[in-house]
Amino acid sequence: MNQDRTLVFVGAHPDDETFGMGATLAKYVAEGVKVYYICATRGEAGSVEPRYLKDYASIAELRCAELSAAAKELRLAGVYYLNYRDSGMNGSKDNQNPSALFNAPIEQVAERIVKIFRELKPDVVITHDPSGGYNHPDHIATHKATVKAFYACNDPLQYPENGMTYQPKKLYYGVRSRRLLKIMIKLMGIFGSNVHKYGRNHDIDLTKMTEINYPIHAVIKLPKSAMETRIKAAACHASQGGGRQSSRGNGVMGFANSVYNLKNRIYGYQDSFMREYPVFKGGRKEKDLFEGIK
Repeated sequence: MNQDRTLVFVGAHPDDETFGMGATLAKYVAEGVKVYYICATRGEAGSVEPRYLKDYASIAELRCAELSAAAKELRLAGVYYLNYRDSGMNGSKDNQNPSALFNAPIEQVAERIVKIFRELKPDVVITHDPSGGYNHPDHIATHKATVKAFYACNDPLQYPENGMTYQPKKLYYGVRSRRLLKIMIKLMGIFGSNVHKYGRNHDIDLTKMTEINYPIHAVIKLPKSAMETRIKAAACHASQGGGRQSSRGNGVMGFANSVYNLKNRIYGYQDSFMREYPVFKGGRKEKDLFEGIK
């Protein structure tokens, strides 16, 4: 049955498909689901040590090569780029680039996503939470555009030139436990990290990640094989610290890995999701993102 099912993750950068929910994507691929990644930018605003650029003409070329390698490890059915430029963090010079996702009208971004949705016909769509995890403007823009595209996909009056209408069945946001985030941030502060100016460029306030407590509607248990696949895919993103599982020198990715590892120790291997559509009306948490789909 899973061979007829399709899942699409819409993310902002090369590596979001792995660090965010790579194990979940790997699990569903192993079960026969066709899994695709729609990537909004090519990650050119990210910080990269010069040694990683030796064989590449630009950061964008390097980041795309890393994503291609990670996609092979995850065995994704395909990767689509929306071809916007990485916006960097709020207040950075990258925000001013006219090609940056930050400056693109949400309607335009949604139009590109709708075209892909109508082509792939996903049963399940996943994207970033409304706050973009750590308030990254590209994550937030990707979230807004994906939600708009999801609801516009089956409307014949919206983007009629982008193919036949189609309604994806379910929409989820990847979320993390606020309790675990608070624990990690408190520990980091105790051991000397400036949690308000974190990362290589000191432009990330980790405490913003704990301001909203998103409900968890689905908890996906992950087999060891999916976790191992995620580790292999993460290693492909070496320029972003993916080859290391600690937080030393890895900026926000290292922090994310630390939270992920703590969660695994406490709860076991699992990823958590908030369900946007259909509206969650209470009851037990889902154990399968395809639950209820016939």
